[in-house]
Amino acid sequence: MNYIKVENLTFYYGDEPVLEDVSYHVDAGEFVILTGENGAAKSTLIKNTLGLLKPAAGKATIATHNIDGKPLSIGYIPQQISSYNAGFPSTVLELVESGRFPRNRWFKPLTKKDHDHVKKALLAVNMWDMRQKKIGELSGGQKQRISLARVFATDPDLFILDEPTTGMDETSRGDFYKLLRHNAHDHDKGILMITHDHEDIKQYADRHIRLIRKEDSQWRCFHMSS
Repeated sequence: MNYIKVENLTFYYGDEPVLEDVSYHVDAGEFVILTGENGAAKSTLIKNTLGLLKPAAGKATIATHNIDGKPLSIGYIPQQISSYNAGFPSTVLELVESGRFPRNRWFKPLTKKDHDHVKKALLAVNMWDMRQKKIGELSGGQKQRISLARVFATDPDLFILDEPTTGMDETSRGDFYKLLRHNAHDHDKGILMITHDHEDIKQYADRHIRLIRKEDSQWRCFHMSS
């Protein structure tokens, strides 16, 4: 089942073509990585996919329901999302716990299942031991990790992650990739991740999509190869 389906998408910044005739898909139960040289419009493609930017041609479709027939939920982490300032009042634990509050349940206590899910999310990004720290006390890399933990705590059907391993060491990256593969293969999540670490990650990913420059064009036109 396609969670993402992009067909013949073209996008311009002003009069300049940035993406041209791009097609790709991401299915439930698979872990897909997206790579490309610097300036290859990877983040731009993601934003077009999510409807944050409007393509000049083609279309991007995200499923409305998951494989169980329930409304599809999306967890999106943009590049360098972590911009919490020093005065941000919440602790790491409080912020990640907030990801477990569904609509209309803000004033209901979290269940044991909720607490277990939060702990697993923080352990997955090696931030459990810092759960009582204030967000504003963390480094940029640590803030990025707790942003990831919060997304994992929401338990979305579709993960869209833009270079999420910034600031992680090699061991942490490996653990994170294993977690993504587990979520895809054992829980039928769809995962699309932009990364530069394709050599490290290729043993975990199911498919590798790469944005490349069209050689016979003077424009910044990028095509997909997989």
